[in-house]
Amino acid sequence: MTVKTLNDLKCGERGRIVKIGGGGSIRRRLLDMGVVPGSEVKMERVAPLGDPIEIKVKGYNLSLRRKEAASIQVEAT
Repeated sequence: MTVKTLNDLKCGERGRIVKIGGGGSIRRRLLDMGVVPGSEVKMERVAPLGDPIEIKVKGYNLSLRRKEAASIQVEAT
């Protein structure tokens, strides 16, 4: 399986979070929202202009900026 960033997933693709990069408050906020290593994510949709993206994690939909999603490494499943 290949490791890529969350914003590289196409609509409908699934992956498992491997690592959360970034630092400080952004990383803490992502962890608090359930974006933790080992969690399954699914790319739901992308906004018309490409930012933000919507993912499904732990049973709820979450919108993230592309910049935030670029710091999350996922293993495509």
